[in-house]
Amino acid sequence: MMLNIKPKYVVDEKGLKTAVVLSIKDYRALMQRLEDLEDALDLDRAVETATSFREYSEIRAELQVDSD
Repeated sequence: MMLNIKPKYVVDEKGLKTAVVLSIKDYRALMQRLEDLEDALDLDRAVETATSFREYSEIRAELQVDSD
């Protein structure tokens, strides 16, 4: 999904872009996208380095026993 961000640029006296101004809405969307990408990378790393996996039902049953 492509973000539809509309940046405004701050330029110096030579016309070179020196900064970007974003609306709060665009900034929040960009930060959310970044967080989602970081989460996906963390998951990829966890899958690559995992030595074993447990079934969800097994973990859920264990958690229910602990909470009783």
